[in-house]
Amino acid sequence: MQFQVFFSATMAISGLIWIACSPSASLPDNTAPVYPDAQDAAETSTALPDRPLPREVVPPRGYQLSVMRGNRTADGRPGENYWQQFAEYDIEATLDPGTRTLAASARITWHNNSPDTLRRVHLELVQNHHAEGTVRNRPAEVTGGIRLERVAVDGTGYTDERISQHRYTVNGTRMSFWLPDAVGPGGTAEIEIDFHFVIPQRGAGGRMGHSRDNLFYLGYWYPHMVVYDDVVGWHPDPYLGQAEFYHGFGDYNLTIHAPEGWIVMATGELENAEEVLDPDVLSRWLEAAQSDEPVRVFTAGTGERATKTAGADRGQGETSAGKGVDDEGGHGYDAGGLLSWRFTARNVRDVAFSATLESHWDAARTPVGDLTGDGRTDYTLINTFWREEAPLWSEVTAYQQHAITFLSEMTGYAYPWPHMTAVEGAEIIGGGMEYPMMTIMGDYNLRGKEALYSVTAHELAHMWIPMIVSTDERRYSWLDEGNTVFSTSEAILDYHPHRNPHRMSQSSYLGSARRGEEGPMMRRSDYHYSPDHFLIASYRKPATVLVALRKVLGDDIFWEAYQTFVNDWAFKQAYPWDFFRTFERVSGRDLEWFWHSWYYETWVLNQAVESVEEVADGTRIVIRDEGEVPMPVFLTVTREDGGVSEHKMTVDTWLQGKRRAALVLPYRDVIRVQIDAGEVLPDINRNNMDWKRER
Repeated sequence: MQFQVFFSATMAISGLIWIACSPSASLPDNTAPVYPDAQDAAETSTALPDRPLPREVVPPRGYQLSVMRGNRTADGRPGENYWQQFAEYDIEATLDPGTRTLAASARITWHNNSPDTLRRVHLELVQNHHAEGTVRNRPAEVTGGIRLERVAVDGTGYTDERISQHRYTVNGTRMSFWLPDAVGPGGTAEIEIDFHFVIPQRGAGGRMGHSRDNLFYLGYWYPHMVVYDDVVGWHPDPYLGQAEFYHGFGDYNLTIHAPEGWIVMATGELENAEEVLDPDVLSRWLEAAQSDEPVRVFTAGTGERATKTAGADRGQGETSAGKGVDDEGGHGYDAGGLLSWRFTARNVRDVAFSATLESHWDAARTPVGDLTGDGRTDYTLINTFWREEAPLWSEVTAYQQHAITFLSEMTGYAYPWPHMTAVEGAEIIGGGMEYPMMTIMGDYNLRGKEALYSVTAHELAHMWIPMIVSTDERRYSWLDEGNTVFSTSEAILDYHPHRNPHRMSQSSYLGSARRGEEGPMMRRSDYHYSPDHFLIASYRKPATVLVALRKVLGDDIFWEAYQTFVNDWAFKQAYPWDFFRTFERVSGRDLEWFWHSWYYETWVLNQAVESVEEVADGTRIVIRDEGEVPMPVFLTVTREDGGVSEHKMTVDTWLQGKRRAALVLPYRDVIRVQIDAGEVLPDINRNNMDWKRER
């Protein structure tokens, strides 16, 4: 799609005007003459269009202004003035398994890379999802939420007392305050917060928690800067429990204090493995980093040591991060007996960590491509933590190896981080949840090996979207989840060729469409009418639509556009219109009819073979479009001698408001005509798509 921008004397009032290419612009690839059916032409020659027509896709004003300012381009690329905020997090935390609490101190250095002077700052406190009275759209265990012990901004102490000049406010999962001094472009602010909270069993909608007194998985666990971007500014959407997150990128120094015997793994590079791991365990882990076959790093239940013995005094000082804290503020144990695990992560959206006491640990390496450009294959380390009660997990290391390698090639972007770790978390989660370099998944004992591979590939596919290409899941979860379901299906097809995962997504979407129980994909993620509406609009339908788009564009152009989007927006914050316009730029096609029909509406596709008859110059095939979604017609024609030919009717006729189109083929021995013989497109009625000559 090409846009032209016009300025007028009234621009200050009317804003930016976008003029799109005509939706009836000609598309290539017709293989035979196509004519509007004569009957249909007579019916509509003087009447209104016989069908709804797609409208121009107009981005919101904030996006339009971003393009005008050069932050983004009209063809879907980051602009020369693109910017995004950045933060540096130094977090020190102590896990107390006995009281199931986490106490921590965080120092956040926030960089204002925007062109704006900012006086007010917002942070997210997702653990307040578990506070009494918090607004949420799904049930949650009430644990009291996050307890703020100390807050300081640029060295100035803050309080929640109303009479204080330096006051912060907390409303649900949002924390806000005025800065002591406004921060201009290029400026920084330093925020310090000491906090603690009781760890819920199934926290943040089953995305973190604890299980069986031998496993903790901490995600959504620390104060996080709210995104301030070039399209919306400060993002106002709270965490309600259903839609996930939208985070900016940052660097992290993370120290986790945990009792000896507990193995800790986190987002980032473990910097002091030799100080915390038992020498034999460390030796096997280093061996695994050079092994293509899984290596058992640690076997639970054998009596062998997992970690070194903690010293009596680890030197944590007097901060709350050095001691366990119970719900009433009392200390569960002293700082002695703890090991300190230090991790660093650069340019990631988030950090999570696990602590396991009785989990097996398997590891191996897997190739990701050439990260450094030296012509050599680079590798990442795969870690898998699983308990004896989850025997199917003995294969998860191999599943991760395949998924990371396959997805690196499929996306055209090599997995960039030092490790990928999967943690079995039965009783915390049934499905899976992703964080950079970390995922937690259920045991899948009842669902089987193939389902366990599927969820593994799905969570690892999230490393590309939204962890590398950052997207706003609170508003556009389809851009994250739909792409991931599609990528997962591609990985499944490679690993389990006998399966047809794309067809499963299509079937799920079509069931809802036939019942009229779906909402538009572009509806805000937390405000669908039901969980089923959210599921279809965020997962099944967008994945199905991508398969349809691949059919429209062809494999080569589709994959070029897909990989271009990932590479253009790697470690940047992408919006839906960046995605749309990238596909249009790469393909050279106006696809507004596609985006509006599938993403903004709940229209359905319903193409039918109305008639096939022999005429003087061959065979005339009439196609009737009984749905609302305009799509090309892909025909497979079989002749009496066994010959099979493929034909395509472009979308043009439907975009002119017609319901019928005729295709004349230069032969008369047609015995079968099929629309979409491979069943790639999500048509709601396949009973009218296959014509056979009566004998």
